[in-house]
Amino acid sequence: MRRLLIVDDEAIITDGVAEILGKLAIPGLEICKAYSGAEAVEWLNDTRIDIVVSDIRMPEINGLELLDIIRRDWPRCRVIFMTGYHDFDPVYQAIQVWGVRYILKTEGYSKLIGVLEETLRELDEELQTDKLLQQAMQQRNTLETLAHGDYFRHLMLGIGSGMPENREEDFRKLNVPLRPNQPIMVVLGSVMYSDSGSSYVGRQESALAVKLLGDAYLRDRTSCVGVIDRFGDLLWMVQPADEQTSFEGGASGGVTRFLEGTLELLQEACTKSLGLETSFTVCSTPIAWEMLPGAYDRLRQLQHHRVGDGTSMVMTVQLGPLDKSSQSHDRLSIEKLEPLAGLLETGRGEEFIQLLRESSDALLVNPPPETSQVIEVYYSVGLILLSYMNRRQLGEQLSAAELMSFEAHASWQDAFDYLSRTAEQLFALRRTGENSRAEGVIQEICEYIEAHLADDLSMVRLAAQFHFNPVYLSRLFKQRRGQNLSDYIEEARIRRAKSLLAEEELRVQEVGVRVGYESPHSFTRFFKKAMGMTPQEYREYARD
Repeated sequence: MRRLLIVDDEAIITDGVAEILGKLAIPGLEICKAYSGAEAVEWLNDTRIDIVVSDIRMPEINGLELLDIIRRDWPRCRVIFMTGYHDFDPVYQAIQVWGVRYILKTEGYSKLIGVLEETLRELDEELQTDKLLQQAMQQRNTLETLAHGDYFRHLMLGIGSGMPENREEDFRKLNVPLRPNQPIMVVLGSVMYSDSGSSYVGRQESALAVKLLGDAYLRDRTSCVGVIDRFGDLLWMVQPADEQTSFEGGASGGVTRFLEGTLELLQEACTKSLGLETSFTVCSTPIAWEMLPGAYDRLRQLQHHRVGDGTSMVMTVQLGPLDKSSQSHDRLSIEKLEPLAGLLETGRGEEFIQLLRESSDALLVNPPPETSQVIEVYYSVGLILLSYMNRRQLGEQLSAAELMSFEAHASWQDAFDYLSRTAEQLFALRRTGENSRAEGVIQEICEYIEAHLADDLSMVRLAAQFHFNPVYLSRLFKQRRGQNLSDYIEEARIRRAKSLLAEEELRVQEVGVRVGYESPHSFTRFFKKAMGMTPQEYREYARD
C-alpha cells in the first residue's frame, strides 16, 4: 500500500485534489488530507507517508519547514510542491533536495497526475535498485550463519530434506559449501566454561567465536559448515575441498589426520585468544547425509562417556554400521517432538499432524522391545497439548481426561489416534475462535463508524483506533463484509445524510458537517455522485 498526503490551507483545493486523484482508482493508493502544515505533521507522526503533495506558502508551518520534518522522519518519502507563487528562492531551495518535484497550480490536474504517476513508478523501481542489493549482500554472511544453523539443527533431529534432490535445492538456496550427494565426516566440539555463572548470551558468544575460528582453520583443506546445536555444542560437517576427491577414494585417512592436528591447533588458539578450554570428538567414519541424525546421537553418547575429564581432548572414534531402521527409535525422542509445540502455537495444523504421524508410525511399524519409549513419546505429545489447552483456557470446551492416561487406551495405535483427534479438535477450536474474534472486531468497527461519521475515518485513523496495520485492516474488512471499508463508510454517510435531510430541520451545510464534510461544496459533490441529485433536491423529493 502507498499512502499519499495532500496538504493545503485552502480546503477547496485539498478536497478537489483528493477527489480528482481518487477518481484515478490507483490500486493500493490511500489518499489522506491535511488542511494545514500542523495537521500534516500529525499525520507524519502517526503513520508512514510515501508521497506528500503540498503547498509551499502556508501559515504556521510552511512547505519548506514541512519538508525538513519529512526528511528527518521519513527520508524515503517523495514530495510534490504545488504553488501559485513564482518566487524563485523557495522554488530553487525545494528542487535542490532529493525526491522533491515542483509544479504550478496553474498547470492543472493533468500535470499533477503525470508527476504523481512518475513518482509512484520511482517508488516501485527503488525496491529493485543495486543499492538495496548491496545492503543485502553486506548482511549475507550473518544471515547465512543463522540460516545454516536452523537448517542443520533440523537435519540433526531427522526433520526434513531426506531426499537427495531436496538437499541439493536447499544447499543451493542457502549457499552451503558442501556436496549434497557425497558422504561427510563430522566433528563434535564442546566448550568448557570456567565460570559456572556465565550468562546465556556469554556462552553463545563464546561458542560462536570458537565456531568462526574453527571455520577458518578447517577451511585450509576442507569444505565445511559449522553450527551450534541446541545444547550449545559445536558440530562441523566436513568434506574434502577438492570436488573431485571423495572419501570412497581413500581420502578419509588424510582428512582424519588433518582434523586431528588442526583441532589441536584450534584448542591452543582458543586457550590463548579466547581463554576457553575445548574438547573435540572426530568421527573418522564417512557417513551419508541420511545417517546424520544417528551419527550425531552416537557422537554425543561417546563424548559423554569419554575417558578422563575430557578437558582439551581430541578423541577420534569410528562408528559401526548405521542404517535408517537402526536409528528410527533413537530419533523419536523429546528433541524431535519439540517442533510440535511451535506448530501448535502458530496454528499449522497439517504440519503438526504429519510430524505426529511420522513419529508414531516409526514406533508402531517396528515396535521396540520395551514400551517405555512409546510411553515417553505419548506423554511428551500429551504434555504439549495439555499445556496449550491450559494457556488458552480450553478445559471447558475440550476434555483432557484421557490425555494423561496412557493406560486408558486399548492399544498403542488407539493412543496415538486419540492424540491426533485431540490435536485436530484444538486446531478446529482455534479457527472458530479466530473467526469469532474477527467478526466481533469488524462489528465494533462498523459501530464506531456509525457513531463517528463526523470525524476523520481514514484507514490510518481507524487502524490506530483498533490497533491494526492499515493494510491488514483493509484486507480483513473486505474478507468479512465483501466490500471495501471506504465503500462502507461512504454508504454509512449517505444513509445518515438521507435521514437528516428527510427528518430534521437542519441546513444542508449542517448535514454535511454531521457526516464528515466541512466544505458544503464537497458535501454536495459527494451526495450528488452517490444519489444523482443534490442534497436540496433530495430533501424536496423526500418530503413530497
